[in-house]
Amino acid sequence: MKKIKIIFVAFLAFNFSIFANAKNTPESFADLAEKLMPSVVNISTTQTIVTNVNPFPFEFPPGSPFEDLFKEFGTPQKRKASALGSGFIIDAKGIVITNNHVIKGAEDIMVTVNGEKEYKAKIIGTDPLSDLAVLEIQSKDKFIPVKFGNSDKARIGDWVLAIGNPFGFGGTVTAGIISARNRSIGLARYEDYIQTDASINQGNSGGPLFDMNGDVIGINTAILGREGSIGIGFAIPSNSAKKVISQLIEFGETKRGWLGVRIQIVTKEIADVEKLDKPRGALIASVAKNSPSDKAGIKAGDIILEFDGILIKEMKELPRIVAQTEVGKTVKVKVWRNGKEITKKIKLGRLETSEDFKAEKKEKTDSNTSEIKSLKISVRVLSKKDIEDRNLPKDISGLVITNIQQDSPINFLKINNIIIEAQKKKIRSVKDFKKITENVLQSNEKTMLIAIYNNQNQRRYIGVKLD
Repeated sequence: MKKIKIIFVAFLAFNFSIFANAKNTPESFADLAEKLMPSVVNISTTQTIVTNVNPFPFEFPPGSPFEDLFKEFGTPQKRKASALGSGFIIDAKGIVITNNHVIKGAEDIMVTVNGEKEYKAKIIGTDPLSDLAVLEIQSKDKFIPVKFGNSDKARIGDWVLAIGNPFGFGGTVTAGIISARNRSIGLARYEDYIQTDASINQGNSGGPLFDMNGDVIGINTAILGREGSIGIGFAIPSNSAKKVISQLIEFGETKRGWLGVRIQIVTKEIADVEKLDKPRGALIASVAKNSPSDKAGIKAGDIILEFDGILIKEMKELPRIVAQTEVGKTVKVKVWRNGKEITKKIKLGRLETSEDFKAEKKEKTDSNTSEIKSLKISVRVLSKKDIEDRNLPKDISGLVITNIQQDSPINFLKINNIIIEAQKKKIRSVKDFKKITENVLQSNEKTMLIAIYNNQNQRRYIGVKLD
């Protein structure tokens, strides 16, 4: 009996120590919210959109040959389009951080501080690859800044606070926890998102995610769900954002490290063939001629296991780590070749000045994009290079999504998804897709079945309800 009592006491002591070490649920977020609100801003932007108005007192039926013949006779009409977002102040002079997609294409940017005074703002620098932008408020007023925290110390289960401008309701505070770390959702080139269940909606983009010390540990960027928050939101970690932001403030542009390789996932089968203990690292598919890797003797078929002292567990980690490394730095890279580990020294180049990057940027600029107004998306025709780069079926045709507006009926899809079918019909051109869409809109059901290839090259059917 005495032995049982001792065990019971020990059990109670163990449980007491667990609960004693756990942090208590905050009684209220009021004091913290009151302190932080003056540093969070509402952002509104305007841009001019030109459309052609039908000069005739009648409409041509969708797909009519006269539709294209006479559309150029339309009268150009300009209209102002507006968008809303959030941001936060990091310097008393009025330096504001937000998402690039919040201010992309904006002609005028207005910033409202603490729900009261409105100011004009100008762009200091933008980075589409990480979806970040730096603005400066055009005023001599002094503002209340917040500071960045260490996002690497943020743990799953920690309390967080989001403040922003959802649906134009400025000064909105929501609370939740960190649900996951290191998420990739196919939205940007460099992804390492913090996932949170704090309510985030349209208009929260660019707003801060605070820890309980009032430090910014994330920049709210995306949500999962078409209608609004379903408890799955994503934020750019502060430690990743800080390096980009400091470069944008100092140079007005980014300076990322560059290896000059194309990489792919190390599968179990590849690890077995290469006699690697387990799938890890990044397999080099090709090496750019005269690139830093080429000059250092890196070869196609090598597997990068370690970069500058950092172990590469998964392929997706390498581009982000390389990009965050200083241009011109000489790093040690451990690679797996012919069943053994060897070390190479590589002097990093700059991504933005590389021929690979210029070609990629030129391809994006040169590619003809078309707007599907009824779906509020922009698309371009799938190219042979797309098929080759993504290892798609050779006989495939379709449209690559290049832009999706927040209020699009298919905003649950992602940029670079490929629309290959609509209503079980193959899509070979923008005209094909527009015609099918218009037919659906004129039908009673207004429901369209589309087939896509997602960013993981998985084929999916999706039903879409059009208004």
